[in-house]
Amino acid sequence: MVGFETSDDAAVYKIDERTAMIQTVDIFPPVVDDPYQYGQIAAANSLSDVYAMGGTPKLALNVFCFPEDLPKETVQAILQGGYEKVAEAGAVIAGGHTIKDPEPKYGLSVTGFAAPEEILLNSRMQPGDIVLLTKKIGTGVLTTAAKGGLLSKQDYNMMIHSMIRLNRKAAEVMKRFPVNSCTDVTGFGLLGHAFEMAVGSACTFCLDAQEVPVLSGAKEMAELGMIPAGAYRNREYLEEVICITDSLEASVEDLLFDPQTAGGLLISLPEKDGLHLFTELRDAGEDVAMAGWVDEFHDYSVFVK
Repeated sequence: MVGFETSDDAAVYKIDERTAMIQTVDIFPPVVDDPYQYGQIAAANSLSDVYAMGGTPKLALNVFCFPEDLPKETVQAILQGGYEKVAEAGAVIAGGHTIKDPEPKYGLSVTGFAAPEEILLNSRMQPGDIVLLTKKIGTGVLTTAAKGGLLSKQDYNMMIHSMIRLNRKAAEVMKRFPVNSCTDVTGFGLLGHAFEMAVGSACTFCLDAQEVPVLSGAKEMAELGMIPAGAYRNREYLEEVICITDSLEASVEDLLFDPQTAGGLLISLPEKDGLHLFTELRDAGEDVAMAGWVDEFHDYSVFVK
């Protein structure tokens, strides 16, 4: 049902008229020092693709690379973090694979399921939709700042809380609404994933930068130049194909390109339904915001004001 034609979040295979299988894999090096938290974050990030496709995770396989001299306790803590996050999602770890590697890398291959008609794509935005974002951005900037010892304990803990929080609740609430399109915000940054949605849908995504929620400390760290390399790569790829108004602050612009880890869902749906979804997501405790709206295509796939 879904391949790689529109850069969607996972592959989808229709098993029968009632069941579609969702398959995804994600793996990356540590973004924080604590091995247990790293395992949690990596697992939440991997599980998110299934939620973005409208599915429910059921099975996961560990994919783990690590050096032979990595302490046993560290290995156990990473796997424990992943295991507990998968259990929180209502899924099970069914095995996995390990490889010797000088640098630790951990993630999951995740299998989820949904009814075929419940599958959500990132390429079905419609003019007149509003677009909701369910998590604050800034994790790339904040993890870069944390490596330099520049973050306060409070800002660090809020960043960790955001990254380990599953998109499960947001996905469950979303299922009750006529969503046209959905993706999760990860390594390509908010603008990268917005661009993929807009191009696949042949629409213009009008992003209201002032409404995009930002994690505590992220703007200040961006102003100090704590910009990860991935943000520059995202900017280089996108700067000729999107339009950003000149009035936007440089630090805000940097955050829109910032690569996210275990970011939120970007949800496109009709305005009247979107307002109700916004209220329900907020009442469910999500950091939801109205990030923009969808228009007929004109000049650029993404317009940022």
